[in-house]
Amino acid sequence: MNSLTSDLTEEQRKQLCGLLGNVELTLLYKASVHGYQASAFHQRCDHQGPTLLVAYNHSGYIFGGYTSVDYTQCCQQITDKEAFLFSFQDKEPFCIKVKSGHYARYDDAGGPNFGQQLCFCYNNQPVVYHQGGINAFVFYSDTLYGNDTDLSECEVYKVKHILQVMEKPWRNVLWTADRRAQLMGLIRNHKPLMTSVSRVRILMIGPVGAGKSSFFNSINSIFMGRITSKAMSGSAGTSLTTQFRTYPVKDGREGKPLPFALCDTMGLEEQTGAGLDIEDISSILQGHVPDRYKFNPISPFQLNEQKASRPASLQEKIHCVVYVIDATKISLMSDKLEEKLASIRRKVNSLGIPQMVLMTKADEACPEVEKDLQSLYVSSYIKSKVRVKVSFKTVKSTQENGNKLLISFIFMLLLVACLLLFYDQVYRL
Repeated sequence: MNSLTSDLTEEQRKQLCGLLGNVELTLLYKASVHGYQASAFHQRCDHQGPTLLVAYNHSGYIFGGYTSVDYTQCCQQITDKEAFLFSFQDKEPFCIKVKSGHYARYDDAGGPNFGQQLCFCYNNQPVVYHQGGINAFVFYSDTLYGNDTDLSECEVYKVKHILQVMEKPWRNVLWTADRRAQLMGLIRNHKPLMTSVSRVRILMIGPVGAGKSSFFNSINSIFMGRITSKAMSGSAGTSLTTQFRTYPVKDGREGKPLPFALCDTMGLEEQTGAGLDIEDISSILQGHVPDRYKFNPISPFQLNEQKASRPASLQEKIHCVVYVIDATKISLMSDKLEEKLASIRRKVNSLGIPQMVLMTKADEACPEVEKDLQSLYVSSYIKSKVRVKVSFKTVKSTQENGNKLLISFIFMLLLVACLLLFYDQVYRL
């Protein structure tokens, strides 16, 4: 295996690794050496973990697919939400993500296939065969491989994720109980510079199930001194939040209101007419949407004549935006959903509103972070996950005990404290 030579150039190899994150590729199978027989493929590629197939044809196309699930010849449909197809076009690979993860592969004794649509080394021959049917992937054969079904080579690489720890943290954080108390005091005593604003309104935006409502519940629990679940949270295929909600936070059960409020929204979805509408976000940012307004995905919020005649006050507007993103699902985020987030970011930028990214479930996304939460800011893998291109903090869920819970609290308090300070910087003038 060590004597095998890859047909990929160094630049192509780097670009493919860019689709996969921080990985190491090891060549397992090369059809021109081992043969195009399915048995030769399985002898070298079964039980190897995640693999990347790279095919070459005589028209110069380089294309293939990735699966995170072992080949085992189990004769079953394979669910793999991380599977994707790729093809080099204009010297850069474009990626076609699996639609739902179901039927990503059929794992039998035949050659490798994706979605039972794209079959490599078909009938033990140097060809690729495209057949209709399940449509787990949406692509056109002329775009993917130029309709040239004759293969000049087929390679399979073992994909090993490298958990790289940086020498210096990309953010310095002090993880102590004293630091938690200091942050809580900073938040309790903060007074916005603008006297017309009694509390900073922080809007949470993110995909369905990212953890917006859970974040509010966690912050509320910190200051209440007990577990609370004021906002509905959980996991579901559609958003559990259907109303626009403004949640003030009190310093203890009988305490005074703190100088911020968290605003919860319906989750974003990629489909048109589903989830929170971008026009609704614009109305929320400008302070037009009242508390408990029920969203309608197919009919954006409309101002009535009375409200349209007067602009919203600064007190009613949104002062900071937090994008809540599930770290375990960033690589699976569809292009449509990414474009929605980009459109929202452009709108927020145009209004001059401070923004941050709140990354949840970071411990589930990186094994090193799961072992030790304090290694979060030395994890290059976590740093590479943030693609919204705004200033960010990273937090995790608080379903932990002891030291992990303390660290989680520090993350969340630090984020809120920074947002309050950002607000003052923006509105200082």
